[in-house]
Amino acid sequence: MGEKITIEQTAKYSSRGNKATRTGFGEALLEVGRQNPSVVALCADLTGSLNMNLFRKEFPERFIQTGIAEANMISMSAGLATTGKIPVASSFAVFATGRVFDQIRQSVCYSNLNVKICASHAGLTLGEDGATHQILEDIGLMRSLPRMTVVVPCDYSETKRATKAILEHVGPVYLRFGRPNVPDFTSDEDGFEIGKSIELHPGKDVTVIACGIMVWKALEAARILEKEGVTVRVINMHTIKPIDTLAIVRAANDTGAIVTAEEHQMYTGLGEAVANVCARNIPVPIEMVAVEDTFGESGKPDDLLKKYKLTTEDILEKIYLALRRKS
Repeated sequence: MGEKITIEQTAKYSSRGNKATRTGFGEALLEVGRQNPSVVALCADLTGSLNMNLFRKEFPERFIQTGIAEANMISMSAGLATTGKIPVASSFAVFATGRVFDQIRQSVCYSNLNVKICASHAGLTLGEDGATHQILEDIGLMRSLPRMTVVVPCDYSETKRATKAILEHVGPVYLRFGRPNVPDFTSDEDGFEIGKSIELHPGKDVTVIACGIMVWKALEAARILEKEGVTVRVINMHTIKPIDTLAIVRAANDTGAIVTAEEHQMYTGLGEAVANVCARNIPVPIEMVAVEDTFGESGKPDDLLKKYKLTTEDILEKIYLALRRKS
C-alpha cells in the first residue's frame, strides 16, 4: 500500500540519547546573549529549573530575578521592550500563561511588544507535581491572542534552534518546552523557520501532524506501520501559530486522512488548529491524540502518558481508525 520508502529515508532520524528541551533553551539563550547585548532575561524564582544559570552568571547586569511575581515579570518585560530591549520572561508554563494571561493580553499583545515568553514544565510530563502545575491549556490560551506567535519544539536540538529563531523574530512569542529528558533526534540540517513545518517521514496513506514530545512517537508509529506496508507522512508542526496551512492542505490532498498528536487538551490545541484549516480548505477524516477534556494528576511521566492515551500505541490506534474512515 502507498509509495515505496527507501531505507535512507526511514533511517534519517534516530535518537542520539535523551536530553531535556529546557537545556536547549538555556544554552541557546546564553549563545544569543553573547551576540546580542539587547537580550535581557527575567525569571520568577525558577532559574535553575529553566536552565538560566549560565546566562545569569555571565550577564548578571542583564538578568532580573523577579521572585514569585509572574504578573510583575510580564509587566517589567513589556516596559523593557519599549526601550528596545529583547526581554525573555521565563517560568513554568502554568504560571507563565495561566496566571498572567491578563498582563500578556493587555501589556504585551495589545501593544505588540517584542516580548518572548519562554515556558518550561508544560503538560503531563511535569509528573509528580500534579494537576495544578500540569497546564494542558496553554497553547490554546496563547493561540487566542492576536499578534502572538506560538512555538512548540520537539527535542533539545530543535529547542536550541527555536530559541534562536524567536529572538530574531520581532513581536510577541510563546515558546513551550518541558521538564524530562526526551529523545534528541533532529539536526541543524533541518533548519528552523517560524511558521514552516518539517516533513520528517514521507508517506501517501495517512499523515500524522505532531508537536513537542509527540513528534518522536509519531515517527515510531510510522516505522511500525512501514513493516505492514502502510506509509505514514510525519510532519513536525513546531509552530502552532501561524500554522503551516500549505503543508496541511498538501497532506490532506496527498494522503486523504490526518491524525494529530499533542501533549495538550484536545480542545484549543494543535488538533483544532489543523481541523480548522481542513474544514475551510479540504475536509478529510481527522483523528486526534490529545488529553480529552480532563485534568492531569501526580505520577511518573510515562505512566501518565499511558493513562491519558498519549503513547505510540495510541497514535497507531488513531491511524487505523483514520484509515478505516478514509476507505
